[in-house]
Amino acid sequence: MYGDDATIRRILTELGDTWAVVGLSANERRAAYGVSRVLQRFGKRIVPVHPKAETVHGERGYASLADIPFDVDVVDVFVNSELAGPVADEAVAKGARAVWFQLGVVDPAAYERIRTAGLEMVMDRCPAIEIPRLG
Repeated sequence: MYGDDATIRRILTELGDTWAVVGLSANERRAAYGVSRVLQRFGKRIVPVHPKAETVHGERGYASLADIPFDVDVVDVFVNSELAGPVADEAVAKGARAVWFQLGVVDPAAYERIRTAGLEMVMDRCPAIEIPRLG
């Protein structure tokens, strides 16, 4: 398992409330759209990151993590597993404190690189499922 309950709790409650959501667009049918709404309901500031740089849920979007002109705490990754590793590396370069790979996003080599870089990381889990479990 890539991310135990203690790590999940730390990311969701201690590491900061600004979440860059990579893969978030205005497409309401995509999982990122609904999950980011849940994150907002639980007090997180979401920052859409998508090539279209659309405004989503009232938050301005950016084409890449590097384009965001402020710090982000957590990078939540909704891209295909083949693309997730480079996004995780960008999160390290951006200075994020944690990386979260969504359900179905799996890259064990990226997980090891991110942990070695000193960031918290969860893989193949969903914060919209985990937040309510915190109680």
